Amino acid sequence: MFPGHRTAAAAIALTGVTGLGLLAVGATRPPPRPPRPPAPAAADPATGQPATPAPPLPHANPTRVTIPAIDVRADLVPVAVTSTGELEVPPPDRPTIAGWYRLGVSPGEAGNAVIVGHVDSRDTGPAVFFDLGRLRPGDRIRVARADATEVTFAVDGVRSYPKTAFPADLVYGAGTVPRLRLITCGGRFDERERRYLDNVIVFATAVA
Repeated sequence: MFPGHRTAAAAIALTGVTGLGLLAVGATRPPPRPPRPPAPAAADPATGQPATPAPPLPHANPTRVTIPAIDVRADLVPVAVTSTGELEVPPPDRPTIAGWYRLGVSPGEAGNAVIVGHVDSRDTGPAVFFDLGRLRPGDRIRVARADATEVTFAVDGVRSYPKTAFPADLVYGAGTVPRLRLITCGGRFDERERRYLDNVIVFATAVA
């Protein structure tokens, strides 16, 4: 169990924090809400297995994530854990970048690589992962790495979880197949608490 796993349920409040002031920006018009994923199917998206899974690669820092289906092309910065044990997030003044959890595996290695991104910004509105809820099984996610390789992942499923029931084992669990988890905030926006109540998680598996 590596650092971050212990505090995942509390830590992944993450991108809702930077979106807290969004409602205050347009007093006469409500802000757009991030799309919700479809209702869960019977299959567990965390165990997706393509017909030809990609073999694991050695460690290499990721540099960029591209998701054509929702027009995302974002630089990646490493994030870790704060002094209070919470997952770090990308700088709030840079809502168009995403963060790779550097204490876990890198995308392409065996196990679950984790990338987090803001859902919205008080200053600019929708942020890098605003449309994660639109992804569907089979959509492709490409991650460029510092060793000049690129790993392609196929989406297995998208789910929304209450922040009080964050599925830490499904997100941070180990394994022999290269997998990817993309995380942002979503669900209902609590007007009084000024935060989103859920996390949207994309489950994906590397394909050859």
